[in-house]
Amino acid sequence: MRHRHITSIVSWLIIITMILPMLIINTEAQSERNWEDIYRSLPRAELLKDYVQRLSAEPHHVGSVAGRRNAEWMRDQLNRWGLQATIEEYDILFPTPRERVLELLEPARYQAQLKEPKISEDDDSGDTDQLPTYNAFSGDGDVTAPLVYVNYGIPADYEHLTKVGIDVNGKIVIARYGGSWRGIKPKLAAERGAVGCLIYSDPRDDGYYQGDVYPVGAYRNENGVQRGSVMDLPVQPGDPLTPGWASTRDARRLSREEAGSLMKIPVLPISYGDALPLLKALGGPVAPESWRGALPITYHIGPGTTKARLKVVSDWNTRTALNVIARIPGSTYPDEWIIRGNHHDAWVNGADDPVSGLATVLEEARCFGELLKMGWRPKRTMIFCAWDAEEPGLIGSTEWVEHHAAELSEKAVAYINTDSTGKGWFTAGGSHSLERLVNNVTRSVKSAESDQSLWEAMQTRTRPVARNDNDRSRNRRRGDLPISALGSGSDYTPFLDHLGIASLNIGMGGESGGGIYHSIYDSFKWYTRFSDGDFKHGKILTQAAGTLTMRLADAHLLPFEFINLADTISGYLDEISLLPGEKVTLQPLRQAIERLGIAAEDYDRQLRQAALNGRLPVAGSKELRELNRLLYQSERQLISSAGLPRRPWFKHQIYAPGYFTGYGVKTLPGVREAIEQRNWNEAALQTEVAVKVIDALSDQIRKASSQLAVK
Repeated sequence: MRHRHITSIVSWLIIITMILPMLIINTEAQSERNWEDIYRSLPRAELLKDYVQRLSAEPHHVGSVAGRRNAEWMRDQLNRWGLQATIEEYDILFPTPRERVLELLEPARYQAQLKEPKISEDDDSGDTDQLPTYNAFSGDGDVTAPLVYVNYGIPADYEHLTKVGIDVNGKIVIARYGGSWRGIKPKLAAERGAVGCLIYSDPRDDGYYQGDVYPVGAYRNENGVQRGSVMDLPVQPGDPLTPGWASTRDARRLSREEAGSLMKIPVLPISYGDALPLLKALGGPVAPESWRGALPITYHIGPGTTKARLKVVSDWNTRTALNVIARIPGSTYPDEWIIRGNHHDAWVNGADDPVSGLATVLEEARCFGELLKMGWRPKRTMIFCAWDAEEPGLIGSTEWVEHHAAELSEKAVAYINTDSTGKGWFTAGGSHSLERLVNNVTRSVKSAESDQSLWEAMQTRTRPVARNDNDRSRNRRRGDLPISALGSGSDYTPFLDHLGIASLNIGMGGESGGGIYHSIYDSFKWYTRFSDGDFKHGKILTQAAGTLTMRLADAHLLPFEFINLADTISGYLDEISLLPGEKVTLQPLRQAIERLGIAAEDYDRQLRQAALNGRLPVAGSKELRELNRLLYQSERQLISSAGLPRRPWFKHQIYAPGYFTGYGVKTLPGVREAIEQRNWNEAALQTEVAVKVIDALSDQIRKASSQLAVK
């Protein structure tokens, strides 16, 4: 009897030992969800409105008085809310124009206005300290030459020009915005011998063809101009004089002649009001139908008898970029960082871009400050960032990442970015190891328009269309909605592409219309009339982004998942295999992706079994720390120290901005772009690189599975 009694006690002890960790984990999970519910009850639309109105009240480009005032105000507010906020400064190159001249000399004379006038319906359009209409990092020059219309100024357009016997060597080209990132247009023109480049907004793409123009409607009026940088961002963002290292006060700097990302020819953006007389004067062949915009003219390619003069001279001054950085220290894992950010500088007032998105970051921080007062503490450190100098070339975030690269490589779990946001539906792009997390969080947040969750609203809009049997099979396997891949164009770039930190870029939009991008008309007046005027979509984004941040910060086991990632990469390879003229063996890459899929499925199986059997590592234990480190370091395995061909700063081998698209993503970029350029030797070498990093990720996942399998 005594032996049986002891055996019974031992059996109960074994059962308790198995069940207790599960009970603790379930209790922790329920506590986390309760705190999330409280968090989602806190965001206030009226405060988002106040932030946008205050921060967009004056032009606040990098180096401006209003930019510093905004940075200091945000720092002070964050400290009042209970965060630990400071300003980190970098001295960066930021040229502004001293002279801008554009005139048509022949066959008739026309002097371009190069100015956006104030309109009476919007007082902010007359604010002082507005930057003029220009392209930052344009080359200096004073050139007189014939004019040629090059459509969007992308490689396919130059192929057509070659076919019709038109050479841009020694010419000034005029290209319309669209088709690629703006900096690609002068880059390609200069490579073909052009001496200058004009970029205009055609009303078919960005004006009255789309709808009523501002101030009557949301769209770009005839005087509206899209400012923007023409730095060679697909090669490297950040300060051109400190490539790969931070622009601290005492940093070594290249000369302008040594800097590889500066434009060599003069470039100027113009309105379609200024473009009309230039395009109307062109002779030569009639442009193909796909080249024709919505101006009331017959579009000719030129040059005919045209001659134009373009002059751009900039000051090439150094300005101080002010990054606002705020922290909530983690209670359990202070050296694991969840980073949330958006930029605060604008080309002019920037109510839409970037302040609408920045306001959600601030409101999240305020709400977390409220939770701190209630006794909540995040397990991991949260870092909230308001970046400066994003507009001229992602400079503030890039310099910070380069400055803190060693520490970030060790500690950063994930980066979550927003930029502008507006009325519409939820969108997300980023690392596909976080795709399931996005799906789970959007199931927890209500949409702005109905009782549906954000996920249900996304499902009705974004369920992928199956193009072939592989797509159909992939859609059946995945219960999750896909997120998009990231190229570049915002502050996630240095985190994801340079250091291999898993990243997301999220927002609301699609129903606002647009036509004030990078103009003086991007004002509080425009935003409240034509975008998220009641700020209810901003409130939803605050709830969703904060829940994402909170779930990563408080997770017992970090919510990385790899089956969707393997499926997604397999889809990218399917796309590449359909490229015309492909002459490289892709089978080793397909086999590496298959190995990744097997490793991903094994991890998923081990995770489910460990959770079911109570074998998940105990909170705060060495085993859990090691397992979580394997998970958040998984994205690092996808970078190559050598980087991509001709652009070593970009190290991620799955996602990158296209060399000829700028913002637009190229997936499996080394392999894809080599095949597109019919460079078969490079394609073979890049296939080997891709195999190597994918196998490294598979090894990392297998290590995580082994940790879970330990009894």
